[in-house]
Amino acid sequence: MARAKDDPESTQPAAGKAAVSAPNRPLDQALRPPSLADFVGQPRTVERLRVMVGAARREGRTLDHILLHGPPGLGKTTLAMILAEEMGRPIRVTSGPVVEKASDLAGLLTSLQEGELLFIDEIHRIPKTVEEFLYSAMEDFRIDIMIDQGPNARSVRLDLPKFTLVGATTRTGLLTAPLRSRFTLQTRLDYYTRAQLLTIVARNAKLLHLDLDQGGAEEVARRARGTPRIVNNLLRFTRDYALERAAGKADAAVTAAALELLEIDQNGLDDMDHRFLRAMAQKHNGGPVGLSSIGAAIGEDAHTLEEVHEPFLVQEGYVTRTPQGRVLTDKGWLAAGLTPPSRDSSAL
Repeated sequence: MARAKDDPESTQPAAGKAAVSAPNRPLDQALRPPSLADFVGQPRTVERLRVMVGAARREGRTLDHILLHGPPGLGKTTLAMILAEEMGRPIRVTSGPVVEKASDLAGLLTSLQEGELLFIDEIHRIPKTVEEFLYSAMEDFRIDIMIDQGPNARSVRLDLPKFTLVGATTRTGLLTAPLRSRFTLQTRLDYYTRAQLLTIVARNAKLLHLDLDQGGAEEVARRARGTPRIVNNLLRFTRDYALERAAGKADAAVTAAALELLEIDQNGLDDMDHRFLRAMAQKHNGGPVGLSSIGAAIGEDAHTLEEVHEPFLVQEGYVTRTPQGRVLTDKGWLAAGLTPPSRDSSAL
């Protein structure tokens, strides 16, 4: 993986090659695929990036700005690291909440090298007054900053090296239109299919030195909610469980026991998901009901429910959104362990 330039061990990796071989990388980094060829899933996004990288390398120019958006855990950070490797350039990593003032952004931009990638995670959380400085930085590679105050105030123009901004966000709607329009490519990452997750499970189980058979791999993929990050978390716990309880071997039964200890059922629903569904069924007769009422019933923040739990429940058909509030589907009633009531489907 490419290193920030202030790392004393930083090197310029050859285009398309990993800077450090996988066995020698820290485990978290080793689990990340090192190149676009190794990246599983997101075929359209990967193909778009291949086109951009190939054209930039062919012309010897800086890669255009890229915005990656979609639910958490699907590979936005990994793709940013891969882009640095494919371009043979260093990468600087930061996040939106860290860039609080214009001076923070100015210091970051002026310290970049020619052709370096700047990755800003959760870019939608950059304050709007700071975000405006990105407009000229992305378009003209310059920023204008004010020196002093009052009668002595003056504007100073700073020229910037040509760089690539790679932004990542889980909430594209919170980005302003002027900022979004300055990204040459805006591409969304979607949840992974079961087959894609199985490929990731097989690869990462080997990297974790986990003796996992096909049945165990299918158990992990089934419960991972279409998300590679969850795959890695489940594999880590399964490895620990297998070492402690099953002499290091994880077949379907051992893997299922490990994941049931985490209170994750065969559909990927965890304890909070079940509490969410049961609260809707038992306390609100299946809805319609607002998230604030559900959160009060189960002792969880409504924002957490909206960001973490509800998207999966809606995507999988356990809950539907209506103008009046959330409504439990028949599938949701069954997942809560209850019989769906007889009702007119037009009420939904």
